Amino acid sequence: MKTPHPDPPPQGGRESKPGRYGKYGGQYIPETLMAAVDELAAAFDAAVKNDGFRHEFEYLSRTFSGRPTPVYRADRLTQQAGGTEIWFKREDLCHTGAHKINNALGQVLLARRMGKRRIIAETGAGQHGVAVATVCAKFGLQCEVYMGVDDMARQAINVYKMQLLGASVTPVESGSKTLKDATNEAIRDWVTSRLPAVVVACVGGGSNAIGIFAPFYNDPVRLVGVEAAGRGLDSGAHAASIVGGRPGVLHGSFSYLLQDEDGQVMATHSISAGLDYPGVGPEHAFLHDQHRAEYVSVTDEQALAAFHQTSRLEGIIPALESSHAIAYAMPLAAELAAADVVLVNLSGRGDKDLDIVRGASGG
Repeated sequence: MKTPHPDPPPQGGRESKPGRYGKYGGQYIPETLMAAVDELAAAFDAAVKNDGFRHEFEYLSRTFSGRPTPVYRADRLTQQAGGTEIWFKREDLCHTGAHKINNALGQVLLARRMGKRRIIAETGAGQHGVAVATVCAKFGLQCEVYMGVDDMARQAINVYKMQLLGASVTPVESGSKTLKDATNEAIRDWVTSRLPAVVVACVGGGSNAIGIFAPFYNDPVRLVGVEAAGRGLDSGAHAASIVGGRPGVLHGSFSYLLQDEDGQVMATHSISAGLDYPGVGPEHAFLHDQHRAEYVSVTDEQALAAFHQTSRLEGIIPALESSHAIAYAMPLAAELAAADVVLVNLSGRGDKDLDIVRGASGG
């Protein structure tokens, strides 16, 4: 398949045409799926223009999901880092414990509007599956979640949660057996008086990072995406698609991915199931090429250290995904002026990761 010709670059991360960010994105899907995708696109375009749909989404975001979530100053981590202030965007306080509920709520409301009664989803760490199962339970919709058997083993508590909510969890045994707008008024209110110097977020597929990057595209703010270096980039056991990959097509989209010399998708590794993925969203690929965002990587060991440090010093148990961002933010804060601010997207809480952390710690 030939690489598409690049489109004129848009500003920030905005689309140059529907589904494209410069040369990235697009629709690389089987012809048999086109009718369903066109139906979905038409339904979405109509829904977002409908006052009733928007009001229901906004109402449920407040009363069901728990948005807007606050921005919180991590005083003891700031003191430990010895530099600029570190702040958390507390997406871990959303219903179900992560930013995933934002996407799940919108998708299920759209599916219901389209007359669909069966919702299917995929999940890695289980947080997306739990969020979808939660919203399906609220609206009485059938829910089936596909999850790699290895992820089912290391995220057993989330499997149980999905089943408790009435979802059917289907194990996937093939391959390696693993797997917009998260922004809200709380950030906008806060940044009107003080812009952060740097915004840091973990990047797997990259949805939480885009959500917190987007409000700052036109501001003089550094944007840093933190990928999973796993056991180290040189080991080959990692999931750093931008830092260690190159452009190609995966799951219907043209973006950066981990592939061998023959273009075959490579196996990945991260202690965080939510980052254990060989590709990244096309908007991140575009931001990287435009030098609007920086992409770095953090190892399993560094993420685990940040997990423990944040738990002890702040009384917050972060998701292993978020721990990658915290691990990068700590030494970064020490390099910046005391008057600056580092804003970290705490994309989820770590309840789901306790067995993994305990196992890694020899407990």
